[in-house]
Amino acid sequence: MTDFPWLTVIILFPIVASLGIPLLPDQNGVWERWYALIVGLIDFTLIVCAFVINYDFDNPGLQLVEKYAWIPTLDLNWSVGVDGLSMPLVLLTGFMTTLAILAAWPVTLKPKLFYFLMLAMYGGQIAVFAVQDMLLFFLAWELELIPVYLLLSIWGGKKRLYAATKFILYTAGGSLFILIAALAMAFYGDTVTFDMRSLALKDYAINLELLLYAAFLISYGVKLPIFPLHTWLPDAHGEATAPVHMLLAGILLKMGGYALIRMNAGMLPDAHAYFAPVLVILGVVNIVYAALTSFAQRNLKRKIAYSSISHMGFVLIGIGSFTDLGLSGAVLQMVSHGLIGASLFFLVGATYDRTHTLMLDEMGGVGQKMRKIFAMWTTCSMASLALPGMSGFVAELMVFVGFATSDAYNSTFKVIVVFLAAVGVILTPIYLLSNLREIFYGSENKELVEHEVLQDAEPREVFIIACLLVPIIGIGLYPKLVTQMYDSTTQQLTARLRGSVPTLAEGKPPVVSMVAPEIGGRDRVGLKVSPPVR
Repeated sequence: MTDFPWLTVIILFPIVASLGIPLLPDQNGVWERWYALIVGLIDFTLIVCAFVINYDFDNPGLQLVEKYAWIPTLDLNWSVGVDGLSMPLVLLTGFMTTLAILAAWPVTLKPKLFYFLMLAMYGGQIAVFAVQDMLLFFLAWELELIPVYLLLSIWGGKKRLYAATKFILYTAGGSLFILIAALAMAFYGDTVTFDMRSLALKDYAINLELLLYAAFLISYGVKLPIFPLHTWLPDAHGEATAPVHMLLAGILLKMGGYALIRMNAGMLPDAHAYFAPVLVILGVVNIVYAALTSFAQRNLKRKIAYSSISHMGFVLIGIGSFTDLGLSGAVLQMVSHGLIGASLFFLVGATYDRTHTLMLDEMGGVGQKMRKIFAMWTTCSMASLALPGMSGFVAELMVFVGFATSDAYNSTFKVIVVFLAAVGVILTPIYLLSNLREIFYGSENKELVEHEVLQDAEPREVFIIACLLVPIIGIGLYPKLVTQMYDSTTQQLTARLRGSVPTLAEGKPPVVSMVAPEIGGRDRVGLKVSPPVR
């Protein structure tokens, strides 16, 4: 079935299916939830089938490629394809969105609109990871903003309008930089094209490449998010419902990391040689600042939100490491955090549904009445603090070792970065374990324990957490489950990035604490063609 348009069907099916939701009979959301779940399961099954039947682990290039003319005069095409960078995230999107639909089972307010937005967002998110045309990528990036804004502003908490407005201002404002940079790249040189592979082959002037890189960094830095562009995330998580939490933590943040690797590193490797130390420094700031801030939070949602920001700092360090292991760890961290972050936020929602409070000072003493929820909280917290045997441990260890063994930086710089990142890692178990103590075994809130109906986890909730823990533990015990999908792609990309810095291409030690400044001397596939000018 190599001629079957797998990706086109996978992207468009949930979007087209969402149009049928208004036709369903009104029964307090019963029809809508089952319809959305069936559509989600069908699309996830198609993703798995496409992966099993047609994906080749040893092929570093694009696979499942489809290209249909859209506006030929501008070389605009419906162009989709996946490689090692995008295939794991497409699988994650299908898996996470289907579970988010199941997590939304109790939703009864405007169910038709809610599930319509969930399915429309499903297709838009997959499109971000699959499209290979810059203008099409921009459109897909914008498409997923609208459902998130509505899901926050209609089904969020008391400050939902503020959180939704802040989200759209930050993310839509950042998206403008994608459009400006895409147009600049498309019209640069003798040919006009929006095809990503063609754009990567253009020989940009270094000053322009640096500006393009900076524009993309701002846009994707908002979504990752990178300090100081992160402030929308705690507000959004603070007002979101459980299924929206899962999509924000599980998928949306990964769009920023994916785009940084795909476009900043993959398409602008010369500029990456200058910006890589900046990414590493920003990654350390993310880890330490967000861990300290999370430690100080008394609102449960905001505590876990800052924890997410901290963990995404490892992605930045891995991208800037110039090593196969570091970049591989960055990709694995995106997959791992997508699973772990979604599980924690789902449990936050489950806890709030029972206690009706997010303030840790108002919780306590509920462990005896909610033993299943306590067990799930404990297991997912262990995964988040990178307990050996869990996916977070493997991903963070790969980033640490990859950066520590990089020959792009001298020892002093590496020691400082590793030490500061380790501080953030040490803080993580402190605030997570104290979090568990305050919720379940803190000072007992008698009014809460005696008057609230504290029911334990229902089978649907146990099933969702079990589905998330299976890959978390599976990856922790056997990381090759995921790494074999992208090893050939990340190794090719690392070779290209190293080829942009002659001292790295020649295997010489760095002359300063950061990447050597000599740039150039390689062609567009990463092969060195002339010696560096000294």
